[in-house]
Amino acid sequence: MNILTFDIEEWFHILDNTSTRTEAEWSRYETRIYQNMDQIFQLLDETNSRATFFCLGWVADKHPDVIRRIDAAGYEIATHSYAHQLAYEQTPAEFQADLERSIKHLQDLTGKKVRAYRAPGFSIKAYNRWVFPILIENGIEIDCSVFSARRSHGGDASLGMFEPGYLDVNGTLLKEFPINTAAVFGQDLIFSGGGYFRLFPYPLIKRLTNRSKYVMTYFHPRDFDADQPMIPGLSRVRQFKSYYGLRGCWPKLKHLLQEFPFIDLAEADQQVDWQNVARKVVEL
Repeated sequence: MNILTFDIEEWFHILDNTSTRTEAEWSRYETRIYQNMDQIFQLLDETNSRATFFCLGWVADKHPDVIRRIDAAGYEIATHSYAHQLAYEQTPAEFQADLERSIKHLQDLTGKKVRAYRAPGFSIKAYNRWVFPILIENGIEIDCSVFSARRSHGGDASLGMFEPGYLDVNGTLLKEFPINTAAVFGQDLIFSGGGYFRLFPYPLIKRLTNRSKYVMTYFHPRDFDADQPMIPGLSRVRQFKSYYGLRGCWPKLKHLLQEFPFIDLAEADQQVDWQNVARKVVEL
């Protein structure tokens, strides 16, 4: 099962960076989402692919025509929060307000229920699992935030989830589609999205995809924008992570979609045998 998803945000939505931290800073930057979305739509048309779009409520607020275009094309819309803040830096009340705001903007534009959520930066760790009951309270049925490996902005290896299953949250079941990993020389690698996809050569990505029973991708409009300006204040390491491989990302993903079948989250939900998946009790 290979699932294609995009996190719809602007090119300047770089996490944990002073010059791009909040909405107050974002007004300083040019809008590039329209041209970057054009590339995504072109790619999906050329490869006849379906995808799920995890959209910021902020994008729905500032650029509603982007959301309307996604919906009009028949693609599934999910939420990626409103203001693209790290969940573990928010209080439960702040997280809930942000989530409610995002869901409202998206549902008001499309008239369709928002069923799925992905945290910015996969920012759910062992100490902020209080996110899960808030998701359930707000009608979220599917979460795609679990990242069972170490990473700079999140990751909860203790959950140990690498394929679809249930999170048992105080007796209520939440469907989880986590990020997958692949073992290479004894190390668990993430290869299916973001900077990892841009960094690895295509033959390696193809080989790891070919041997994986489950792949959850995650791409951003900025991943295909080789001409975007440099964000000020980034360290050399962050510059590398954010800008390396931009020019080659589009052709690599096009090759991948031409060589492997991919589906959206809604179809994946239908294909999973939920009666026989693993259940992980979430300790809050």
